[in-house]
Amino acid sequence: MGILNSIKEKIFGKKEAEPAAPKTTPLTETLAAAAQKLKEVAAEPVDVEMILEEAVKAKGIKLNWRTSIVDLMKALDLDSSLAARKELAADLDYKGPHADGSAEKNIWLHKELMKVLAENGGKIPKELLN
Repeated sequence: MGILNSIKEKIFGKKEAEPAAPKTTPLTETLAAAAQKLKEVAAEPVDVEMILEEAVKAKGIKLNWRTSIVDLMKALDLDSSLAARKELAADLDYKGPHADGSAEKNIWLHKELMKVLAENGGKIPKELLN
């Protein structure tokens, strides 16, 4: 579960037992700080919307993470290539009929990712879970 785990780490932070990655960028530092602040409020779910909005702001470019899996991955500083999305589809157990890179498949990936993040303690805007 490579890409899915990378997304979870960017949203929820790394598990305590894992060593920190030696390479950091301003974006990863911003995401790590936001994730750490959210971890401190243990009873509260992680505000995925806030983390992604901060990531987009830190990137300084217009990204529509709310509807685009490609933009969501770019906001998190992850590879958004077709190969990476194929890997994410495998991580999410995609079995649909749509061709690789199709709009339908990308929409499915985004919706399924939102569900998985919600299932793992993420607070997701209701309109993104429908």
